[in-house]
Amino acid sequence: MPRKRKLLAQLSALQSNSSFPPFDALENRNATPDGDSSPKSSKYFVIEKRNSSRLEADFFNQPCISLAKSFLGQILVRKLPDGRELWGRIVETEAYLGGEDEASHSKGGKQTQRNAAMFMKPGTLYVYQIYGIYFCVNVSSQGEGAAVLLRSLEPLQGLDAMRELRSASRKGPTKLLKDWQLCNGPSKLCQALGIDKAFDQRDLTQDAAIWMVPGHDLPGEQDVVTTTRIGIGNRGEWAQKPLRFYLRGNKFVSIVDKKTEREMAATGHFSCS
Repeated sequence: MPRKRKLLAQLSALQSNSSFPPFDALENRNATPDGDSSPKSSKYFVIEKRNSSRLEADFFNQPCISLAKSFLGQILVRKLPDGRELWGRIVETEAYLGGEDEASHSKGGKQTQRNAAMFMKPGTLYVYQIYGIYFCVNVSSQGEGAAVLLRSLEPLQGLDAMRELRSASRKGPTKLLKDWQLCNGPSKLCQALGIDKAFDQRDLTQDAAIWMVPGHDLPGEQDVVTTTRIGIGNRGEWAQKPLRFYLRGNKFVSIVDKKTEREMAATGHFSCS
């Protein structure tokens, strides 16, 4: 009996010294977009976090469309200078195919100082500025000048820090952002994670401030909506190419294509909900 009590005491000490909060604390960390207190993440995410390692070069070294789909469900991690980590599940992406793609910054195969990251090895970040204010982040893939735009994240950890960063980038008095408003768009994503031009040409497989880890519950084909990209209406036939991908039913997606979802349901791609 004394030996058993000693073992139990050692186990208790290990648990109390752990750097990870108990499962219940993490499960109830965040409210849902509707404002209730039900958990958004489970203990399985916590286990994944404990044992996770970053996605390596082999993962990023795939064709652009394949990579854009493979990103869905994976987790983007941003470590702030003060040590806080921001975690978000990727729920929406767009593929830009390089030289042939009239909507791509590398159309015609032209390499410039601005788009150089698109021609670097797969897994390289390409960060560019729009309207002279906002940033968008892409990840290079296989294919000359091809890259995937990260459009939306489902926040998992560090939501308070994300709110701070979003508020700092907005002018005038601001209302408290709801969870679903933090990262539901490419520029919002960059604001919430503190991503700017300084991240251009960084390597996701090596960088100490930003990386990806495997998601726990990855979607199947039936969970993915394939539709047209956003904001490229003047690019002729390329405006109609089905090169945007998002998780069906996820409240953190920037723009839902209800028409395409109905068509996919009608053809048996997924059941109506």
